[in-house]
Amino acid sequence: MTTVAEVVGSVLAELGVGHAFGVVGSGNFHVTNALRAHGVPFTPARHECGAAVMADAFARTSGEVAVVTLHQGCGLTNALTGITEAAKSRTPVLVLAADTGGSAVRSNFRIDQDQVSAAVGAVPERVHSPASAVRDVLRAYTTCRGERRTVVLNVPLDVQAAPGEPAPVRFTPPQPPRPNAAAVAELAGLLDRAERPVFIAGRGARDAGPELAVLADACGALLATSAVANGLFTGHVWNLGIAGGFATDLAAELITGADLVVAWGASLTMWTTRHGALIGEDTTVVQVDDTPAALGAQRPVDLAVLGDVAETVRDVSAAVSGGPGYRTPEIGARIAVEGRWAQVPVPDRPDDLERIDPRALSVALDALLPAERTVAVDSGNFMGYPSAYLAVPDAAGFCFTQSFQSIGLGLATAIGAALARPDRLPVAALGDGGFLMGIAELETVVRLGIGMLIVVYDDAGYGAEFHHFTGADHTAVRFPDADLAAIAAGYGAHGVTVRRVSDLDAVREWLAGPRTAPMLVDAKVRADEPSWWLAEAFRGH
Repeated sequence: MTTVAEVVGSVLAELGVGHAFGVVGSGNFHVTNALRAHGVPFTPARHECGAAVMADAFARTSGEVAVVTLHQGCGLTNALTGITEAAKSRTPVLVLAADTGGSAVRSNFRIDQDQVSAAVGAVPERVHSPASAVRDVLRAYTTCRGERRTVVLNVPLDVQAAPGEPAPVRFTPPQPPRPNAAAVAELAGLLDRAERPVFIAGRGARDAGPELAVLADACGALLATSAVANGLFTGHVWNLGIAGGFATDLAAELITGADLVVAWGASLTMWTTRHGALIGEDTTVVQVDDTPAALGAQRPVDLAVLGDVAETVRDVSAAVSGGPGYRTPEIGARIAVEGRWAQVPVPDRPDDLERIDPRALSVALDALLPAERTVAVDSGNFMGYPSAYLAVPDAAGFCFTQSFQSIGLGLATAIGAALARPDRLPVAALGDGGFLMGIAELETVVRLGIGMLIVVYDDAGYGAEFHHFTGADHTAVRFPDADLAAIAAGYGAHGVTVRRVSDLDAVREWLAGPRTAPMLVDAKVRADEPSWWLAEAFRGH
């Protein structure tokens, strides 16, 4: 007998999902094995939240739909932080959640999974009956991939166990929306008249990087990205890097001096604009996005263009006349020597032989690591250092799960990204608090044999709190120094404690070896001053 659980697995495999992650319990045992039996790669995680974050990172990095498979009730609630991050980021993740049967009204696992999913911004869907199972799965997948939404597909146990009938399925992706011709003409006119145009590309522009660069070349625009699109313009001589809190002083100066800022698939949040300080009072602001609700949602714009970024770029490119724009020899020379944080000298500070400056650490790591790398960054006081100092080869080389601003997601993020791009060195940049919060997945890294470099910016506490609440009692946010390298060794990883740049020689030796086990760097970083970007963020509040 073919069951509905087997039908669900076969349909998702036929639709071409890229990878599945999960923690298997009795409720999702059969549907998970059905996915595996039909050829979908499956990675078992140690915690449901880790599984959800791995799927999020895999989908972001690969561009494919990823699946999370969960037990009913507590399996779903354990995964909620990761699901929320994916939903807020509009990542195409399909959460395959078992659910209690209709008659199991007293089950310990029973909760309203539809309402739980909707409450965190995911789209609740359901396999309603054996007869509708194929259509239900296709509907959920269509929303997930076609609308770039995180979907929770609940599959009740009584429906899973019922006889099912497979059927062929086909997904036809929707055509990307073309912009209105009048809006294209208006944007082209603004670009032709602009003397200092700047492009800021966001998540919605990650598939249009080359086309955007060509348009920027035609109209003399400088290029920048939001944090999540970091790497989109790597190698371009007019690239300013990340806009917002992580921006270099030069990037902040030039963006503020723009007379036209065009946001391509970027929502212009307070982080990207430094609470609005990067947008001059006389600057014309244009926003291009394929979602009506995103236009002008974060700040007023002078022109809102509804359309797919790539389609809009093609139409505008055909309409612009071009010009030198913002690109002068003087600015080009400054970008060449000041365009990256790694080029800016680390300020002199009193020697501390017990703790390393996080900037010096990051500069040294950037020079040491191979160019082909994937950098995943957790949240916390440290996060600007790896984001700003560690170069990435392209947008797929940077994975930044920050829409929910939860710490503890970085290690699982790195696992998902590493599985999506096994040809690159995965680098997980974490704080000590986030590392210890997500440490269960260190076993997953070791078990999978991923040659991952895990860098812990260890300030022995929750840095954002003890730097922000000055003059207060910090005993609740400061902790005894822990030997994280020894803890990593207990999991089967290599470990080294770093207090000065010369201690990174152990990383150089590991890089030269087979890298069959991860290397954890417990970097004892200085904690005597807040990170520049966090101090600015708190001033904005």
